[in-house]
Amino acid sequence: MATHVSREGCDGATLPGVVPFEVDCPSRLSWELGSRVVGDDDATLRGEWEHTGSSWTLALYRVTTHTDVVRLRTPVGRERFYGAARMDLDAAVPTLADAPTWRRRA
Repeated sequence: MATHVSREGCDGATLPGVVPFEVDCPSRLSWELGSRVVGDDDATLRGEWEHTGSSWTLALYRVTTHTDVVRLRTPVGRERFYGAARMDLDAAVPTLADAPTWRRRA
């Protein structure tokens, strides 16, 4: 089965609107792959946040030298996983920290 990718190299995935930042070309991962990647011994949790107006949660994981994974848990409990370049997420963390509707978990 062929995968269609735009000329810029992105697969068209975007983070849900509840997320207060954008990253270039996130890759949507299947639940099976995403949960396996963040559950690996080499994955490190960078931080976890919860949305104050709903029950969304967001976690950032370091998974390789240059790649991080965003795990989003929806209000109904479904998990969505997105891979992104670490440098893009490093730039996004201050936006998340300053967002009035997101609170970092202790």
